[in-house]
Amino acid sequence: MASIPVRQPYRQQSRQMSTDPHNELNPHVDHFLGIDVGTGSARACVIDNKGEIVGLASENIGLWQPEQGYYEQSTNDIWRCICASIHRILNQHNIDPSTIRGLAFDATCSLAVFAQDTDEPVSVTGPKFDNDQNIVLWLDHRPVQETAKINATGHNLLRYVGGTMSIEMEIPKVLWLKNHMPKELFDRCKFYDLADALTHMATGNENRSFCSTVCKQGYVPVGVDGSVKGWQGDFLEAIGLGDLVKDDFKRLGGVNGANGIYRSAGEKCGTLSEKAAQDLGLNAGIAVGSGVIDAYAGWVGTVGAKVSLHGSSLSNEYASNDRQQAFTRLAAVAGTSTCHIAMSPEPVFVKGVWGPYRDVLIPGYWMAEGGQSATGELLKHVLETHPAFQLAMSTADSYNANIYDYLNEHLKDMQTKQNAPTISYLGRHFFFYGDLFGNRSPIADPRMTGAVIGLSSDKSLDGLALYYYATMEFIALQTHQIIERMNESGHQIKSIFMSGSQCQNSILMSLMASACDMPVLIPQYVHAAVVHGAAMLGAKAASADKDGNTEPLWDIMDRMSKPGKTVSPTNDPHEKELLKVKYKVFLDQCHSQQEYRKDVDDVIEKWGKKDLESEESVKPKAEQGEKDKVGGGINTMLPGSL
Repeated sequence: MASIPVRQPYRQQSRQMSTDPHNELNPHVDHFLGIDVGTGSARACVIDNKGEIVGLASENIGLWQPEQGYYEQSTNDIWRCICASIHRILNQHNIDPSTIRGLAFDATCSLAVFAQDTDEPVSVTGPKFDNDQNIVLWLDHRPVQETAKINATGHNLLRYVGGTMSIEMEIPKVLWLKNHMPKELFDRCKFYDLADALTHMATGNENRSFCSTVCKQGYVPVGVDGSVKGWQGDFLEAIGLGDLVKDDFKRLGGVNGANGIYRSAGEKCGTLSEKAAQDLGLNAGIAVGSGVIDAYAGWVGTVGAKVSLHGSSLSNEYASNDRQQAFTRLAAVAGTSTCHIAMSPEPVFVKGVWGPYRDVLIPGYWMAEGGQSATGELLKHVLETHPAFQLAMSTADSYNANIYDYLNEHLKDMQTKQNAPTISYLGRHFFFYGDLFGNRSPIADPRMTGAVIGLSSDKSLDGLALYYYATMEFIALQTHQIIERMNESGHQIKSIFMSGSQCQNSILMSLMASACDMPVLIPQYVHAAVVHGAAMLGAKAASADKDGNTEPLWDIMDRMSKPGKTVSPTNDPHEKELLKVKYKVFLDQCHSQQEYRKDVDDVIEKWGKKDLESEESVKPKAEQGEKDKVGGGINTMLPGSL
């Protein structure tokens, strides 16, 4: 998920709050620190004991692309950016470091590699493996063959990742490193999810988080489906990573309670070391909470928001702020892509949705993770590839507006000029299916592409605005599809809690509420919901008593979450009916694409076999034998055709 630049108004407000005379009279106020490492930047956030943000800062981090489809980062570079952000907060907002009681990290689900013997970063850049880049980023797609091999095992743990392991997860990347690193180098490596790596750098210990290991590394908590040690040794042996089984999985974090410690979100997993404290400008001994993947910090930072929900949007059996209400709330963390996070009291298996994952946020509860591969990126792509884009940009600049605000106003002008009852009416005969970057949920097919019905030769601003509207409509309808699949499988989602820059798009939020026929909740800290969630985890770590027991996470969320804004579904019966019909067409576009591809693939498969048989019939027998030994031919399984 891409990080959003900090907006200046928040910094101005934070400075006023941090220099409040009331604070100066009370130097013992408690503060908590959250660090969010996204794809593009590292952000730090300091909150007080009421959950108010008193300081925000960010620093851009490096991203290297040594080859097409390869994306790498460096923990040294990220740590430097974290340090710079924290120093800026402390200096600009006059925050006494001694008031920081706890901290926690969230980060993208990326693989970080260190040496067992020296604890130094190990390069992931082949073929020499000799630079400072020791992170294989989540969006790195190098382990195509490794992912296919893993999914071909059909191992039972794949049930807990939606049926197939994604190329974005970390075990395929570990297997790629084994297949490409010199053996003596790979044998020295130990592996972390990035959030766990940052916790390790902060504390010096080898603790792991359930969020990282369960969601992205194939760890099945003890007791789930007969799991004994968490890590599945037979699975690792089957895919060629049997050497990681040695010493009770020490290189992956070990066995919980034996040679390893695993924690749920925010549980105290150590204290800030002397070295890390010096780097960060903080005091040693600060409580450090178990980290999470960034989207899960978004869940923490949004679903506890104090909002007015009524009727069918709440569970009538419990108080409006009861933890049980979390089961009805979907957190949608929207940036470049969108992650959909839901909690349930029991495991719910949903085809095409990752999970269910136990213990990752609250012990004993289960999480599910759906997603759209591209939402913000899709909007950007559609606009930039339209002939009227440059005209729209220059016009928006003349009004000192961003392109999205300008196009929203243009759609309203079109509605007025055409005397249209709603903006959705403008796109009534335009049907856009937008899986241009593949499908994460609920189809789980990277081969999915886009489709348009109603395409014309219109190159005008009106044509661009219509295409833009249709893209927003697609995002909303696909969200409906994901929620529908989840609820049909056993979830009870009744409301959507959004975060990210897309929250500012009023037309998109209204479409989301109306297409899904449920309220959409927008948090107070639109751009800081994720890092605000990480800071709450820092507060949880700080609450630990001498036995390590901490305040329940939901209680912290209930106390520290701020009021949000509610966007309700349309009350217009005609618009509801229109969106219902558009959803029917959306589903047809989705399923017919799969059918068309299958029909063509069936023909191509026969075609390929016929050519291959003809070719083999004229080859010498010895050459045919060699072909049989190595396998291959044009019918070899392609990436994504699992």
